[in-house]
Amino acid sequence: MAAHQYLVFETAGGFCGIAWNDKGITRFQLPTKAAESTERLLLRRLPTAKPGQPTVKIHEAVEAVKRYFAGESVDFSRFTLDLDDQDDLFREIYSAARRVGWGHTTTYGAIAKELGAGPQAARDVGQAMAKNPVALIIPCHRVLAAGGKLGGFSAPGGAMSKARMLELEGVRLGPPEPAQQSLGF
Repeated sequence: MAAHQYLVFETAGGFCGIAWNDKGITRFQLPTKAAESTERLLLRRLPTAKPGQPTVKIHEAVEAVKRYFAGESVDFSRFTLDLDDQDDLFREIYSAARRVGWGHTTTYGAIAKELGAGPQAARDVGQAMAKNPVALIIPCHRVLAAGGKLGGFSAPGGAMSKARMLELEGVRLGPPEPAQQSLGF
């Protein structure tokens, strides 16, 4: 197994963490309120990782994350990931999720269908999203439950964090705005 290095850094959304090896990004930790919390969550998954000096590509990813949480449209698909520890199905699901761009959403069922699987595979998509090792870079927050419902989110803050990330991208969930104003009486 390749040696992992990591970096904890601050964004407008809180403290994030990124881990990498010589093949690519292996882990990403969504924001928490404290650097220590982010580091603890990151090291829970990669206990042997050591703090490291980011490569040029990792530095670019960190800057992209900072821009994202500042509200800028960012495409993370150019960053190389190391997903060797994932099974083939999860890698296919993650590849499909990476194609969902800023401000767009899809559903677990739609990804299953895109992969040529039946509706029962939507559960596999949900499991892959829950175990996503590089949330945000693989935009699992853009994958919703049937009917456009928010669904779960295993990151700190749960579904509320997912909703905030979608709002940051201009995605509005919930009932539509009224077509006309009420008369107020």
